[in-house]
Amino acid sequence: MSNDKTAALQSGLGPIGRREFLAGAGLAAGASLLGAPRARAADRVEITFSSAKFFGKQTMAEVVEAYNQSQSKVHVTYVELPPPSSSTEVHQALVQQLVRKTGTPDVFTQDVVWIAEMAGAGWALPLDEYFPASARTDYFPGLVAACTYNNKLTALPWFVDSGMLYYRTDLLEAAGAKVPETWADLVSTAEAIQKSGKAKFGYLWQGKQAEVLVCDAVEVIASNGGAILSADGKSGALGSDKSIEAIQFLYDTINKSKISPSDVLSWDEEPSRQPFTGGDAAFLRNWSYVYSIAQDPKGSSVVGKVGVAPLPHFAGGKSAACLGGYQFGVNAATKNREAAIDFLTWMSSPATQLRFALQLGIAPTRPAVYDDAQLGKEQPFMKQLKSVFVGATPRPVTPKYAQVTLAIQSGVSKALVSGNVKAELEAANTRIDQILGK
Repeated sequence: MSNDKTAALQSGLGPIGRREFLAGAGLAAGASLLGAPRARAADRVEITFSSAKFFGKQTMAEVVEAYNQSQSKVHVTYVELPPPSSSTEVHQALVQQLVRKTGTPDVFTQDVVWIAEMAGAGWALPLDEYFPASARTDYFPGLVAACTYNNKLTALPWFVDSGMLYYRTDLLEAAGAKVPETWADLVSTAEAIQKSGKAKFGYLWQGKQAEVLVCDAVEVIASNGGAILSADGKSGALGSDKSIEAIQFLYDTINKSKISPSDVLSWDEEPSRQPFTGGDAAFLRNWSYVYSIAQDPKGSSVVGKVGVAPLPHFAGGKSAACLGGYQFGVNAATKNREAAIDFLTWMSSPATQLRFALQLGIAPTRPAVYDDAQLGKEQPFMKQLKSVFVGATPRPVTPKYAQVTLAIQSGVSKALVSGNVKAELEAANTRIDQILGK
């Protein structure tokens, strides 16, 4: 819809106060399934919503239409972008729209690693006045941290995914072993299972020079109390003792304990998943999508024999799970701010998050939703993820992430291939400092 037509609709509607919109959002969330009568389009504020395409029992378009039907003040036009598997195309499409500063789209979804870029460029509206600190406690803390840039909330949590540990329940039972809480426990259990001949591989992960390698690195480093960037995001920390020790551990899984095959250095998610669901491995680090495959007899040899748990940690550390998922943003140039906030409030409400979980299989970012009885009945696996997501850790938060991630990938990959872990990580850290302008 043209800007002229949108302006005409607004002038015909008259001003709508923030309090009225936010009050309406609560009613909208509760009325989403009731089929409330739809007002004429000419009586509504028109906004647009751009999002990557997601698949499930319902489409994103159907969820948006439920919002349109739930209230009579705002009408949302949904603009579908490619699926997250084509993230580069999604990113390019969003940037091309936002850089024009025309106000379209009013609301958008974004990969969690784009948040700092969008905020740093001034494209994302700060949301603090609409979602104060008290409201943010309703979300996983790691998600709120990932949605915050320069101490301002510039995105609102939508759905979460993270790394997790898959394990063979039957193999652990046969070995008399518990689910490992530390990396040392995982190594000893994996070695014992391999020695018994009941599994070819002890532990599978993703060492390919790609974004997933950054995710694996974030997890193992954070589980040792380390980080890739300094707390203020202005310098690198990849060359720290804790980071070096963590990446050395990954190298050792291949070359010392030999619980991981050297093939992991060329594997991303799917190549690492296949031996596990094929029955050849005791442990696997991967994302939530693996569980449904593991329970499908058509593609799995381990149906009913797979458990999931938080990833292990080093002694004295805490489990860390690298954050994935898409989050909501509001265009800083929107001409319909209150309407955008109303829609955003509805989309991130407990009722709508439950709807996304049940209909699209998207994991909620509100811990309370995991306690819903309907979710436990229809998506029992998802209820297990609450403990995993508590340790969710964002990737480096910086508007220069696109450059920083390449430096991390290159440095960590070289360290894992050569074994010169300290030297390669220190060199990569120098490159990160140069990118950040230190």
